[in-house]
Amino acid sequence: MPSLSSRAALRSRAPVASSSRSPARAASLFVLTPLALCLAQSAWAQAADTAAATAPQLQEVRINASTEKDMGFAPVEAQTAGKAPMRRLETPQSVSVVTREQMESRQITNVQQALQTVAGVSPVNFGRRGFDDLNIRGFRSTESILVDGLVQSPGMWAKLQPYGYERFEVLKGSASVLYGQVQPGGIVNAVSKRPRKEPLNEVGVEVGSFGQRTLQADVNRPLSESGKTALRINAQVTNADDPTQFIYRKDRWFAPSLSIDLGPQTDLVLFATYSRSEWMRQQGITPYGTLLPNRNGTLSRTMFTGEPAFGVYDVESTTIGYALEHQVSPDMTFRQNVRYETEKGTGNFVSNQALQANQRLQNRSASRQYMDYDLLATDTSLLTRFEALGMKHQLVTGLDARSGHSLLASRSCSIAALDLFAPTYGVQANCPANLTSDAPGKLTVGALYAQDQIKFGQGWTALVGLRRDWSTNDTDNRIRSVQTRQKDSATTLSAGLVYEFQPGWAAYGSYGESFLPTTGLAFNGAPFVPETGKQWEAGLKYEAPGGQLTGALAVFDLVRENVTTADTVNTGFSVQTGQQRARGLELELGADLKNGWKLTSAYTYTQTKVTRDNNAAIVGLPLNLTPRHTLTAWATYKLPQYPLVTLGLGGRYVSEQVGSYPFTLPSYMVADASISYAGPNYRLTAGVKNLFNKAYYDGAINANVISPALARNFSLGLTYFF
Repeated sequence: MPSLSSRAALRSRAPVASSSRSPARAASLFVLTPLALCLAQSAWAQAADTAAATAPQLQEVRINASTEKDMGFAPVEAQTAGKAPMRRLETPQSVSVVTREQMESRQITNVQQALQTVAGVSPVNFGRRGFDDLNIRGFRSTESILVDGLVQSPGMWAKLQPYGYERFEVLKGSASVLYGQVQPGGIVNAVSKRPRKEPLNEVGVEVGSFGQRTLQADVNRPLSESGKTALRINAQVTNADDPTQFIYRKDRWFAPSLSIDLGPQTDLVLFATYSRSEWMRQQGITPYGTLLPNRNGTLSRTMFTGEPAFGVYDVESTTIGYALEHQVSPDMTFRQNVRYETEKGTGNFVSNQALQANQRLQNRSASRQYMDYDLLATDTSLLTRFEALGMKHQLVTGLDARSGHSLLASRSCSIAALDLFAPTYGVQANCPANLTSDAPGKLTVGALYAQDQIKFGQGWTALVGLRRDWSTNDTDNRIRSVQTRQKDSATTLSAGLVYEFQPGWAAYGSYGESFLPTTGLAFNGAPFVPETGKQWEAGLKYEAPGGQLTGALAVFDLVRENVTTADTVNTGFSVQTGQQRARGLELELGADLKNGWKLTSAYTYTQTKVTRDNNAAIVGLPLNLTPRHTLTAWATYKLPQYPLVTLGLGGRYVSEQVGSYPFTLPSYMVADASISYAGPNYRLTAGVKNLFNKAYYDGAINANVISPALARNFSLGLTYFF
């Protein structure tokens, strides 16, 4: 897990704040012009009813129409790999889908829980940080969580609320051709709930262990006879405590969206979100006295090592934007997604340093953080279907453009050590009057991309993509009075081939690349070049007739290059000579059987290694927090004699996690269970996680801190439909 300072460095590659809140005028004109043209076109079309009646009618457009109805445990389509709905069987990459039905059956409350059943994903725990942390194929992917195909604001301080999303799609491996600056392990794309033609009204309440209290509502109202004009409002209010003393979290989230009827050839959805989160952050606990011996005795896993009087995190974020699709012809569709985000707040955090030699006193440091971010992200593309030379093409060409500002300023404070065996709280921290870090930045990114899905012969499908990126990162270090500009560019490509050798069975192979700009300078003043990722993958996929059963097997070899490592000649500087590697095998199975059973399961074998580093002691060692084996399953069964009752049971096994830390996280097995009853206009659900109250650790921040997992916890929910 990167330190706070290295995390801030990661942030600086994405938009982060300045005193100006206005996006560039040119960018605003660019993204608004297509919207204005479509509105004008709609007005003209409605005024020409007679001419329209005699004109040939195109098929009605509907944003995400093919995936909205794709529920169950065995979805056969995904849109992340091609920025358009594609059969997973015909996609030469590993793409997994977690549907809303799966989330509801497991009483999911955060993204980490939602992705526990996905092969290749390790939803690691870095303490009660307040963020969605995860690794994909051995590499950190926390900063590669997208919403509706667009990057989030760089802060990432607010967690996603799963209640607001239809599904999560996980595209594994290097994926820069369509999404630009992402981490090499893969991306998570959260697909938002959007207005529908059919009315939908629900309100729910849930209570659970550790003071959990949730009130939520999802209301969809068609506003026109056709149903294309519709309003949907999602809202959720959550309060929760924690088994660790002083820890709590409060979330307030509101997301309206409005679809407007601009005719059968045009879809327009306007959307906004508002969220406010407040939480007390807990980093974790020392391994000495928990995993490792401590001469003074054993420590409680629920001990709070921070300082409640120092303060909490308080973060507010807003988004506003639109999704536009216009069918130019039966075989050509213009799309544009635009989102403007702001995120600001304060954070007060006490972190653990090295334990003193007496193994009793825990050294600590404190930080007051001030964050202010904005981001204008756009994706404009043309989806074209055509035939040429006996081959069918689905071609996506587009322009990604984003611009924003970032600021993560802080005061580094001193605070007394904590006696772990006789903790006393209420200690005052000493903070300087002036900021110790203050470096606002501005990032501008532009990219052109193209990807073509080509079907030819009998059962052959190729997917070929190319992208060119340019980015400029301006930083104003107000502490050192130094201004820097870093320019990066990269060309990435991907290629894959699928052969459906008999109905429902397909073999594939693919190659992909990724890149991620790295801020900083070497000793000679040269800026760092972007990190890169390269992946080879091959596999086998299955889809039963009717889509009742899906399966996938994948093997991969993924290499991360230009990793920063310590400069052994010039102390305090870094060089980009590091290399890391991940190889593995993944198996996934999804089933929607007619006998009442539904199942999702996955097995992952991952072998990671530091292949090159200036620290010879870690060369050859596995990457931290990458278990060799992970096995997970979740099944529901509708009782035939009581068809309104559904039982759920599942669990996961995670092998030991060995890395460069002076300890090993032991293996663990956890079971979950649920029962639900579906009445005429309500649903009652009860669930328990960590059924057998297993004490285990599912994360570690560094050599000084490990993260205890939650003990057994219960939840009871009631949803009323009207």
